[in-house]
Amino acid sequence: MDSSKRKFLALSGLTIASTLYASETDTDSKGKSKETKKPKETASKKALLPDAKGPRVVVVGGGWSGLSIAKTIKEFSPQADVVLVEKRYEFISCPVSNLWLVDKVKLEYITHDYLQAARNYDYRYFNATATGIDKDSRILKTSEGDIAFDYLVLSPGIDYDYSRWTTDATLIARLKQEYPAGFIPGSEHMTLKNKVQNFKEGNFILTVPGGNYRCLPAPYERACVIADHFKQNKLKAKVIILDENNAITIKKKGFSSAFEELYADYIEYVPNSAIKNIDLDKKIVSTELDEFEFADAAFYPRVRGATIIETMGFAKDAKDMMEGHINPITYEVIGEKDIFIAGDSRPMGFSKSGNTSNSEGKYVGRVIASRINKEEMPEWEAPITLCFSAVSTKPMSAIYIYTRYAFDKKDKKAKDAKFIDWKKFSFSKTLSSEEWKKNGATDANSIISWADALYFDMFGKS
Repeated sequence: MDSSKRKFLALSGLTIASTLYASETDTDSKGKSKETKKPKETASKKALLPDAKGPRVVVVGGGWSGLSIAKTIKEFSPQADVVLVEKRYEFISCPVSNLWLVDKVKLEYITHDYLQAARNYDYRYFNATATGIDKDSRILKTSEGDIAFDYLVLSPGIDYDYSRWTTDATLIARLKQEYPAGFIPGSEHMTLKNKVQNFKEGNFILTVPGGNYRCLPAPYERACVIADHFKQNKLKAKVIILDENNAITIKKKGFSSAFEELYADYIEYVPNSAIKNIDLDKKIVSTELDEFEFADAAFYPRVRGATIIETMGFAKDAKDMMEGHINPITYEVIGEKDIFIAGDSRPMGFSKSGNTSNSEGKYVGRVIASRINKEEMPEWEAPITLCFSAVSTKPMSAIYIYTRYAFDKKDKKAKDAKFIDWKKFSFSKTLSSEEWKKNGATDANSIISWADALYFDMFGKS
């Protein structure tokens, strides 16, 4: 194309643009200035959903909490129109995924159908990403349009917080893409499995974050099953666990004995190892006291509440975790009627685990149902943490813990948050089995029976 044509097209484009976006001081045919209208903003698009026939409850997040909440609301308030908004097309379970890394279960076992759950429990699955909220108009903004709601439940899980390691955007992007933590389901797990299955030799680094991170025992279980894989395949390889905490955070007796007795040559556990620098080119991790070379790694940083909570203005800065600012008894956002936050974005120190979120979701669902039904709110019910962790795969052996929670109360009859110091709670009715040499085979069998029961609870019959 010659230069004259280019000039013509450029001028034509400017002319068209000036016609479409005329300024307020354009002139009329007589040369007088006149006021012109600016282009109208694109009208908000309504989500393609049938009109609600009852009170509409929108649940954002199809994890262990959101699924349980959606099901429970329909169970206790069948007249409610419940919409589950989830950005994923299918559910992939974090619990049991460590066994999938080493081929002890199939991908199909931990993958489930949102449509099946919606059909079985009579709510609606809407595949979209929540992007914001119009609080005054009671509208949830999503990638697929606006959804008006009467009640809103936010259960979007966690996001990672790399800021304690670095604020370098390039390094953070590389850590996410090349060395994902593997605690948000989907592609991260697939990448991690490929790393484990294709590993040849050298150090494989796993990190354990401080704070209340997702699934306290999972990094230690992951270290065990990866070390077991290295041992079974006679690799010249070692798992190095860099733990920001001063000791194993949960099931300490069971995991430490497994490290020492099963994997003395394959696991190096290093507590008090807050990371100070990561050089991905040289493949060196530095702590205050030492440097560690690695052939591969999965870097698990601290976690925070999902950023959508902050975007909507419902987060609080406690311990820099940006979790939901809620009444810990009702789960309702402080200052916002009929908007709730549950699951791993809640601020209470309950375990960020599947069973905890599932059992908690049943309580939250009943709280919302009681609001819909104009009934008295149910008594507060502690979530249940029941967690099985594999320590070896050949033979299969596991340990477990069961616990509930108890708040410190100033007034035992009070339901109001002001009478409860919700930052202070203790474990209640705790049971555990960490003697893997004695009970490990029985507890290992319970992993699958537990998962079968919870998957059925969330998804029903296929």
